[in-house]
Amino acid sequence: MTIAKRPINGRLTNPVGLGCMSLSWAYGVPPSEEDGAKLLHRALDVGYDHLDTARIYGLGHNETLIGKTLKENRSKFFLASKTGIIVDGDKRRIDCKPATIRTALEESLKCLQTDYIDLYYLHRRDFETPIEDSVGALAELVKEGKIGSIGLSEMSADTLRRASAVHPIAAMQTEYSLWTRNPEIAVLDACREVGATFVAFSPVGRGALANGVRDTDALVDNDLRKGQPRFNAENWPVNLALIDAFNAIATEQGVTPAQLSLAWVLSRGEHIVTIPGTASIAHLEENVARWDWQPDAVTLAKLDALINQRTVAGPRYPDAMQRTIDTEEFTA
Repeated sequence: MTIAKRPINGRLTNPVGLGCMSLSWAYGVPPSEEDGAKLLHRALDVGYDHLDTARIYGLGHNETLIGKTLKENRSKFFLASKTGIIVDGDKRRIDCKPATIRTALEESLKCLQTDYIDLYYLHRRDFETPIEDSVGALAELVKEGKIGSIGLSEMSADTLRRASAVHPIAAMQTEYSLWTRNPEIAVLDACREVGATFVAFSPVGRGALANGVRDTDALVDNDLRKGQPRFNAENWPVNLALIDAFNAIATEQGVTPAQLSLAWVLSRGEHIVTIPGTASIAHLEENVARWDWQPDAVTLAKLDALINQRTVAGPRYPDAMQRTIDTEEFTA
């Protein structure tokens, strides 16, 4: 079985896009400006046609890097960005008020050196602003031609339906991998229902399902995973045993763990695309080398049984961060 291109707002894109966050912050030490630019150019060279960024990534650095590096190639890729997580000095808030959305978009357009963004997400749910008001503001920006379509990130099926009643929602972006199954509760089906593409971020388990983490003590101090429960001293040994069994299956299939992870996610529905992030050109190339491949049903079932919400140790976020997320949670 092979995988063809998949649509986002009617535009066909390769099923593996590029999450650009790692070029600015979050995992390990970000690359230099020069190396980040080289990776972006290489991404286009090897066929990436969907790039995902956000205002929060590096506090504008990520959008600025993309704008400076790829402005001459703007027509060659589908560009997504996000707003809703606002940083003022040392304070951070979720703000999806209509006026805030418009101001943030203008800043993003300037940084990206473009006059339109193909897909503009609300990065998180603003529980103090009705989703209808936020989507209404985005709909005005669609009419003005400043954004091509509207997306939501880390939101529930109910929120998606409410948003869709105001304006078509092109995409829902949420964490999804073998070890984060929350979208299976309701959101994957809701996306099918309203005609939205599901965009899976962290499809390789924040590097864990790409054999990218062995010793969590070796992670640098500001690495996001340092504060995530699945990587702590109590849970990591349990999860590492699952990863070792997963890696063995990848070897049996003649692919890398990352390629197997991506194949599993893409097998879950034809309306799903993925955006693994990386700061490594080697990993960039690895992620697309087998993007049209699918394992057989027996292998998929084996993976499904091995790593899931019942076998993984620890929640994906600490309590404080979890309270900002609108997606459904599994009951005990």
